[in-house]
Amino acid sequence: MFTQQTGVLLPAWIEDAAEAGLPGLTGFARGLTSDLDAVTAGLTLRWSSGGTEGAVNRIKKIKRQLYGRAEFELLRKIILLQ
Repeated sequence: MFTQQTGVLLPAWIEDAAEAGLPGLTGFARGLTSDLDAVTAGLTLRWSSGGTEGAVNRIKKIKRQLYGRAEFELLRKIILLQ
């Protein structure tokens, strides 16, 4: 489903996972049903938030490196200059 972008097959997969009776898989499948539209869109559409997630991850890394050593203004300058 990930590589072929076939999110329309997700409801059938969830039913199969629930019938399998495996505790971890059943719980995961049940969690997917709580927001089925969003999960289906994520498996179907070509859009990605990967660039945004990468930027957020970079900012968090810088923040962890400067924890306890720098104030907000220095953190702001480092982020804006990179």
